[in-house]
Amino acid sequence: MKKVLLTSSLALLFLVVTALSIGAVEIGASPPDIQLKDIDGRDFRLSDHKGELLILKLATTWCPTCRQQNAEFHELAEFLKEKNIRIVEVFLQDSEKMVRDYLAGEKFDSPFNAMLDNGQALSAYNVYLIPRVLLIDRDFLVMRDGNILTAQQIKAEFEKVPTAPVSSDGR
Repeated sequence: MKKVLLTSSLALLFLVVTALSIGAVEIGASPPDIQLKDIDGRDFRLSDHKGELLILKLATTWCPTCRQQNAEFHELAEFLKEKNIRIVEVFLQDSEKMVRDYLAGEKFDSPFNAMLDNGQALSAYNVYLIPRVLLIDRDFLVMRDGNILTAQQIKAEFEKVPTAPVSSDGR
């Protein structure tokens, strides 16, 4: 029995590690571009926000850790507003009503977009965990791709980014 349990545990660990390495967007690479509708029916294309600092959160309404991630965003509200960091939250497999109920009472001081996934983000990002949080710089390159971040981790990552975009001629 112990041998079966050990073998099963090792197999599960292998699958998790494999999934983590397959799904992550490489640091320094452009994230997959997605074009979705927000909860008000407006078109939103991720790449249209090149030049902005972005937090892309792939989530669901039923995930307690997803709500915990929003609490970390709220703790950082002043910093996010000061740096004009846009939060793009893509809800995977949730209805508009579910998202509206989930966001009721939430207020973000920085730019915020709530998107409804039609399967595009789920597929493009090969979502293997939720919340999945990507930090994207002004050049539209991934700075970080993984699970939940604390307010301090988010702040530390974005403090590494120059305050103004660097022009193509280095000035």
